[in-house]
Amino acid sequence: PDNSAQLIPNSTMMKLAAFLLAVASSTSALELTPDNFAAETDGKTVFLKFFAPWCGHCKALKPDWDKLMEEFAGSSTQLIADIDCTAGGEPLCGEHGIQGFPTLKWGDPADLQDYEGGRSYDDLKAFADANLKPLCSVKNIDLCEPEKKTLIESYLKMDKDELQSLVEKEEEKIANAESNFESELEKLQAAYEKLSTEKDQTIADVKNAGLGMMKSVLKSKDASDGKDEL
Repeated sequence: PDNSAQLIPNSTMMKLAAFLLAVASSTSALELTPDNFAAETDGKTVFLKFFAPWCGHCKALKPDWDKLMEEFAGSSTQLIADIDCTAGGEPLCGEHGIQGFPTLKWGDPADLQDYEGGRSYDDLKAFADANLKPLCSVKNIDLCEPEKKTLIESYLKMDKDELQSLVEKEEEKIANAESNFESELEKLQAAYEKLSTEKDQTIADVKNAGLGMMKSVLKSKDASDGKDEL
C-alpha cells in the first residue's frame, strides 16, 4: 500500500480555514432580541451595535466588531453584542430610536448612551477597556452617588402599578415633545415654502417688468459714451 502523505490543495486549505474562522466567530458573537435582552444584559455594562446586514458601513465594521465581541466573550460584567434591526432585534431598534446604521450605544442597558468615538479595532478596544466597568444601577446600587442611590431606593419602594404609571407619565412627556417638534417643523417647512415661492415670484415679476432690457439699454449707453469720448 502507498503510505505517502496526501497533500491537500491550497484552495481546499483556504476554504477550510475560512470555515473554521466563521465557526469560531459565530460561537462568540451574541445577537440580542427582546426575548434574551434582559437575561443577557442583567448586571452588565454593555457596548451594542445596532445594524442592518445590507449596510455597507456595517459590513466594513463587522470584522473588528466580531473581534471585540470575542475579546470580551464570557465576561460576567461586560457585554459586547449585536442587534439586527431587520430581524429579531427590530423592536429593540425602535425602542432605542435607531435611525441610521451602524449605531453604537453603550452603558447601562436601561440608559444607553451614544458612542461617538473612532471605529477601528484599537479605538473600540480602548473605549471598552476604559468604560465597560460596573456602573451605578439597580444591580450595582453601592456604586451610586448618594443622590442617585436615594432616587433608586425610592423607586424600589413603589409598588409595580405605581411605578408603571410614573414611567408612562414620563414617556408621555417625551412623546408630546416629539409631537410638538414635528408639528413646529411642519410649520417651518410651510413657512419656508411660502417664502421661497414669494421670492421666486418677485424675481420673475422684476425680470418680466423689463430688468433685462434695462440692463441691455444701460450697457449700450455705456458703449455709446465710450465712442463719444474717442
